[in-house]
Amino acid sequence: MTSLPIIEPTAIDPTATLVRPEWLKARAPGGENYHELRQLVDSLGLHTVCQSAHCPNIGECWEQRTATFMIAGNVCTRRCGFCAVQKGAPLELDLSEADRVADAALQLDLRYAVVTAVNRDDRKDGGAELFARTIRAIRARLPQCKVEVLIPDLQGSAEALQIILDARPDVLNHNIETVERLYREVRPGSRYERSLELLSRASTQAVSKSGIMAGLGEEMSEIETTLRDLRANGVQLITIGQYLRPSAHHLPIHRYYSPAEFDQLGAAARAMGFRHVESGPLVRSSYHARRAVESH
Repeated sequence: MTSLPIIEPTAIDPTATLVRPEWLKARAPGGENYHELRQLVDSLGLHTVCQSAHCPNIGECWEQRTATFMIAGNVCTRRCGFCAVQKGAPLELDLSEADRVADAALQLDLRYAVVTAVNRDDRKDGGAELFARTIRAIRARLPQCKVEVLIPDLQGSAEALQIILDARPDVLNHNIETVERLYREVRPGSRYERSLELLSRASTQAVSKSGIMAGLGEEMSEIETTLRDLRANGVQLITIGQYLRPSAHHLPIHRYYSPAEFDQLGAAARAMGFRHVESGPLVRSSYHARRAVESH
């Protein structure tokens, strides 16, 4: 197994404000396709994780007419310290979201659709039935469109996971997000082993994918261990990106990883046997999602 090269991190004063480096500049939202997609999303009463999670790539992705639809409302039942999605009492589940997402996919003439959801711990199936309905609705309107779902951990329910898998998504994505040591702080209500178990089950029936954020206080060696754990549980596609603090109320950034460090993490992941790797400062879980599938 190839080990990561030893890199001495820049000394960080935790009380100081980190200066955002030059390589973390994203394309500003704008352009004809961006405005058209925004109008479509608004007119259909849909949510996207691009907007709700303040994704830095929204300008680039929307101009390319790609977006990650977010179903089950836009209020999450968990309080992860890194996420900008609204948290609180869940909204009534709207099953018609499935058809509205499919209508958007049809109007955009998508060849690859990504669908995610907030955590719905108020529901026994965690929102699994709505995922399945959405997959089937997209396929009914666009049989040629591949569908990737980015799912929560469903509180470890094998039955809920199977509901989604029975709808036959082309890719099942569940983000591990961070290293095991930081789980209680970064992902309260979630468990590292539970996420690995979900991915292991999914890997027997679908192409599985996961993602990691760097900069939350982990060591490079812990990222390497997490990558090995994911690969040992059958994960085939991986994204590695820089954590960006949505606001002063969210977890602080401990350090910025350089592009060279992301290149090294990507090389290490490829050496472990991942089928496709996206590793870079602005990489997010749905970044170049279509390319990850079509390049192999």
